[in-house]
Amino acid sequence: MANKSEKPNPSPKMARFTTTHWSVVRAAGHPASANYRQALETLCRTYWFPLYAYMRRHGYERHDAEDYTQEFFARLLDKHALQVADPKQGRFRSFLLGALKHFLANERDRIRAKKRGGGRRTLSLDFEEAEGKYTLEPVERLTPEKVFERSWALTVLERTMNRLQAEATSTNKQELFAHLKSHLTSNKRSIPYSKLADKLNISEGAVKVAMHRLKKRYRKMLHDEIAQTVASEDQVEQEIRDLFAALT
Repeated sequence: MANKSEKPNPSPKMARFTTTHWSVVRAAGHPASANYRQALETLCRTYWFPLYAYMRRHGYERHDAEDYTQEFFARLLDKHALQVADPKQGRFRSFLLGALKHFLANERDRIRAKKRGGGRRTLSLDFEEAEGKYTLEPVERLTPEKVFERSWALTVLERTMNRLQAEATSTNKQELFAHLKSHLTSNKRSIPYSKLADKLNISEGAVKVAMHRLKKRYRKMLHDEIAQTVASEDQVEQEIRDLFAALT
């Protein structure tokens, strides 16, 4: 007879999820963690531009927003603030935006005497590209919070698309991907399968199969990106809905 104290093995679905949800946040909050550097990289790449865009929309000048972005992450690491990020309190991005608001309120109350960067370790961030992306956004009709949400959504989609492109390149399908990627979010009726077939010199049926597989893979990668910073499996779909709502 099985020991009643033994816990049942988790389903494959839950086992996969428990290796991703909020684990990246916990790892980033503990420098001794084996995944610390990778976790930190993931968080920075996903959230630094949305935070930068939030500050720009809030009225901060470009160079001030650059300084504050670097300083915010530096303090976040120095004080190990990520250790207090609690998945029970909701979305990680909400925690991070709240932490930034608190940081900015404190910054306004003191004069920064340090040189930009302050001799502390800074993150390698492309602010030139960030400013270019920010100026392309319709920010004049959006609140700073809406700009943050929209920038977060675009960053997640960009990361997903980059992963998908890298995978296609690794399997020598970069040409196929180049022709299909712009149709990933299109409905079936709007995709010019016959024209794509002519360009790729394959049958229309083969194009349809390739598009079906690519869309399936895209949804899977998007799901995994979202799963990094929500507390449970059942929050992923809502987060994806929120992501696309932020873009409308």
